[in-house]
Amino acid sequence: MDHQKAYEGLAPTVRAAYLERIGVTEPGPPSAEGLALLQLAHLRAVPFENLSIHLGEPVVLEPAALVAKLVDRRRGGFCYELNGAFAELLRTLGYRVSLLAARVFDGERSGPPFDHLALRVDLDEPWLVDVGFGRFSLLPLRLDERGAQSDPHGTVVIGPYGDHGELDVRLDGVPQYRLDPRPYRLADFGPTCWWQTTSPQSHFTRSTTCSLPAPDGGRTTLSGTRLIRTAPDGGRTEEQLTDAGALSAYREHFGIVLDRLPTRPSA
Repeated sequence: MDHQKAYEGLAPTVRAAYLERIGVTEPGPPSAEGLALLQLAHLRAVPFENLSIHLGEPVVLEPAALVAKLVDRRRGGFCYELNGAFAELLRTLGYRVSLLAARVFDGERSGPPFDHLALRVDLDEPWLVDVGFGRFSLLPLRLDERGAQSDPHGTVVIGPYGDHGELDVRLDGVPQYRLDPRPYRLADFGPTCWWQTTSPQSHFTRSTTCSLPAPDGGRTTLSGTRLIRTAPDGGRTEEQLTDAGALSAYREHFGIVLDRLPTRPSA
């Protein structure tokens, strides 16, 4: 990819701050083990959230802005933001990274192109890396493997679809998304990102979510003022919080400090 040849990387201070944000001191040279360490650390530290939409903040698909949001503002984001920023960190650490577009499944039906952004990382073999899909694989996946791959979150199968090299990704038999194998630029995701953040038909504009994996293998999610704890076996509990309690939950569970609750912006 020609645009990667001129890539200058994050400044050393920004790189160090990003690694501190995810709790990694020194990942070492590019390797499968280092990649797994980085992905797992990122997933556990940086929440999947759509709060900017409901706080009236613009989602800016520029590398510096994405990294600053996660590192300086100690926030999270959704797929374009999380995987876009993570790609910058990985490239700075010497990894070869491509941005892949995907269609997210709703049942057995796939969504529109560029519905999701995932990463391809090339080492001795290509890997699928994703820190922006909520509850999904905790570890990188072998992109060329067509058999079952075990992950702490379940069994993943990546299989071919159609005649154009597309790949369907399934978790425990449930289709997650359909990958386009071609590399794209971050700007290519701009139109769909704009739709996701503005359209009344987008599920991101309908409600707020903020979510992280829990240390016990479950998940902690704040949806509006409902605090949802999901157990590893699928059991869940819900607690309805006050507005003040929700603001405290953002700080306690996700490290996000807000001066007001996110609400849907006025049209």
